[in-house]
Formats: sequence, C-alpha cells, structure tokens
Amino acid sequence: MSTRAEQYEAVVVGRQQLSAHLVRLTLEVDGFVSTGIPDEWVGLVVPGQFQVRYYTVRSYTPGTIDLDVVVHDVGLVTEWASGDCVGDTVVITEPKGSFALPDGANWVMLVGDLTAMPAMARILESIDRPVRVWAEVADAELRVDYLPDAAECTWLEPPATGGSDLAAVVAALDWPTDPGYFWMAGESASMRAIRKNLMRERKLPPTDYDVMGYWRQASARQPRAVDPGPIWRAGKAAGKSDEEIWANYDDAAQGVQS
Repeated sequence: MSTRAEQYEAVVVGRQQLSAHLVRLTLEVDGFVSTGIPDEWVGLVVPGQFQVRYYTVRSYTPGTIDLDVVVHDVGLVTEWASGDCVGDTVVITEPKGSFALPDGANWVMLVGDLTAMPAMARILESIDRPVRVWAEVADAELRVDYLPDAAECTWLEPPATGGSDLAAVVAALDWPTDPGYFWMAGESASMRAIRKNLMRERKLPPTDYDVMGYWRQASARQPRAVDPGPIWRAGKAAGKSDEEIWANYDDAAQGVQS
C-alpha cells in the first residue's frame, strides 16, 4: 500500500541465503511499478531505522520484487537482513535506474564488485549484445550460476586488505574500437578514479558509459554522511545527466570525508 508519494510499504515474504555475503529478500508490495531499466534501484528503510539504503531490484513481477542484499560485518541493514526478517514490514522508494544503451552500441562491458552483481545479472538478462564481465567477488557460490551463461566472465579476487583493485583492472582493459557501452559499479573511491580515467584519458562521451559508487570503504562502516536522494532530485530538476549527478554525489561525499 502506498503510504505517501513515491514510497510504498512492503512485507518480507521470503529470505534466501545465496552466499556468505549475499541474501535475497522477496517483498510483496502493492502499487509498485518497475521502470524496466535493468540496473534500477530502490531505497529501503528497515524496521527500527530511519535512514535509507539503496539496493538493486534483482527481479520484478507485479506485486513482488526481489532485492539481493550484501551483508557486511556491521551496518544498518546487515543485522536485520542476517536474522529472521520474514514477516517484517519495510518501506521502499520509487525505483530509479541509469543503464542507457546507446543506439549503435555493438558490445557491452560490465565491471563491478559484489554489490554490482544483482545489476549485472539483470542487465545480462535484458540485452542482446555481446557482453564481457569482470567481477571482483570472493564468494565461490556466486561464481557457479548467479550470472546468466551468455556472458564471458573474468572472476577477480578482492584485495585481502579490503577496498577494490578495479581501477587498475579497468585501466588495463583492451578497449574495442567499434562503438559500445561500459557499465560499472562498486566502491566509491575506485569509481571516482575510473570515471576520471574515462573522461580525461579515454575521452569517452558520457553517453558511452555509466560508473556509479555503490559503497564507501572506511575503517568501520557508518551511516552515509550524504544522502544521494536530494542530490539526485536536484540534479534531475537542473537537467543534469546521470553521470553528472553521480559525480556531484561523489564530490559531496568526498568533501564530508575530508
């Protein structure tokens, strides 16, 4: 039932442990309509909390959505999602998405860490172009059958010290010469470095790529100091592209950390 504009109450009707660090939550929600964009995400507010966390909609049927939630050592959602949450009522926000395959794109490259896996899986189910995937994922279970078989996937081990090595991976990629589309999501600092590389070194037009920071590496996970919601709405109102909006969010988050 819609509780107010752009928000919906949902009931957790299923919980499945996909791997050591990934949990699938099935939510029943009336009135929710998918955007159809394969990397669409929703905000999630769990019982006992007021802050919003953002998750990819792994799959959608009318009245039901699946969210594949990464569980960390600590966090606002981790403790709740790690327990018996079936039957709980949560709040989700209106879906947003940014994957936009340009006309004439002959290929797609997807790069991401564990947090990007739900979006990459749904993207692979949604497009009919040749796709290559680089996935920085330690959970062995997810390497077996989480992603559709259509993609050529290179599995990468995350660094033992935490964070991500994906910036170096992207810098070393052999880039196709014909038109295509590059999509990537993961740790915010790595995404900033990659975004700068694509803009300044490879000089790609913004329509040819989408790079998003899904999470922030820190000594201990804390609630987001910067809520992306207002930045997203302000950017859209100003007519900014998704890439410009995410860059504004990265700049704001970096300023808070400084």
